[in-house]
Amino acid sequence: MTLAAAAVALTMVACGVKTTTMDKDMNTLTFTTGQADAMAVIACHEAQGDLSSLAVAIDKGFGAGLTANQMKEALSQLYAYTGFPRSLNALGTLQRVMERRGDVEMGPDASPLPASYDALKQGTEVQTRLSGQPFDYDFCAAEDYYLKSHLFGDIFARDVLTHADRELATVSALSGLEGVMPQLQAHVRDALNMGVTEEQLRSIPEALKAAGLEAEALRCQAAIAKVVEGKEVVAPQSAWPIGEPNDAYAQYFIGQSYLAVLDPQSGLCNVTFEPCCHNNWHIHHNAVQHLVCVSGRGWYQEWGKEPVELKPGVTVAVPAGTKHWHGAAADSRMQHLAYFTDQQTGFRNELMEQREQSDARINSAESRQKSSETQWLEPVDDEQYGKLK
Repeated sequence: MTLAAAAVALTMVACGVKTTTMDKDMNTLTFTTGQADAMAVIACHEAQGDLSSLAVAIDKGFGAGLTANQMKEALSQLYAYTGFPRSLNALGTLQRVMERRGDVEMGPDASPLPASYDALKQGTEVQTRLSGQPFDYDFCAAEDYYLKSHLFGDIFARDVLTHADRELATVSALSGLEGVMPQLQAHVRDALNMGVTEEQLRSIPEALKAAGLEAEALRCQAAIAKVVEGKEVVAPQSAWPIGEPNDAYAQYFIGQSYLAVLDPQSGLCNVTFEPCCHNNWHIHHNAVQHLVCVSGRGWYQEWGKEPVELKPGVTVAVPAGTKHWHGAAADSRMQHLAYFTDQQTGFRNELMEQREQSDARINSAESRQKSSETQWLEPVDDEQYGKLK
């Protein structure tokens, strides 16, 4: 079967004779907490085309009580957001998992439509509720028609999933894609308009993070922060782990940072800085520190020199004995790798120091600094930092 023929076949399934009576309350999330978490991970993996991870997520979805028809419906719908190839591949993965398991619950299919059903009329009403106001895409009338009559008419009319269920899946899928933040933010608003509560919405990034989808979770959190709180947060496009709060060094940082130990032997770490977070001026004695920015945007500055903007791919070698600071920009998270070279005899990297400083016997700031190869100094001047754009 050609891709075009498969696309037509899938469209016919989505628009088939058996669709909804619209008697069901479509503005309520019907998933349990476990089912919602499972659906969020399934939709995100579908969007990324990660079929091996998707198969695992589908297995967990069945374990959480999702039915085959609920997952089939979500994966069919997502072709409108992620494309037919990924939707069809995901449906094929679902089919293989079902064949392997052999014990799946199919669940109800969509209810039949009345003979008088008008897809364009119904879709226009649904789109208006989603958007919170009438929406007409005059720039491209054909696209406007497809959205109203097919997506929000034919597909959203199928009551296997409620409109709230569908928006949860859509937000989760878009969180898995780079470069679609305006659409992700729009669907966060749509989800709230269609009955997904703020608490249920915030559970999506938690589910993604629990599944190891940390960058995707941050992207979702950034969209929610913009829509719900009006905060501008630039989510890093990164698969690097965040790790745990960097509490052992918190007194030397302005704002929140996190530390992920990647290699305990060498001390290679990934450090994540929340927006505005930066460390104090400090000096590394007896070794060269290397910084490799892997996501977001930030700054590095040596004493007496101009600041250097950190963006993905920018590397810095900090000479031993050099006074410097580094951290995130005011409007963006930033992640950088950190490791040391040219270590002199007796050098202890920061990972070793952090473990030592966690010991209850080393609890004063003075003793902590004396025991450290890193000499921590004064905070960066607020006015100086505020001038960085």
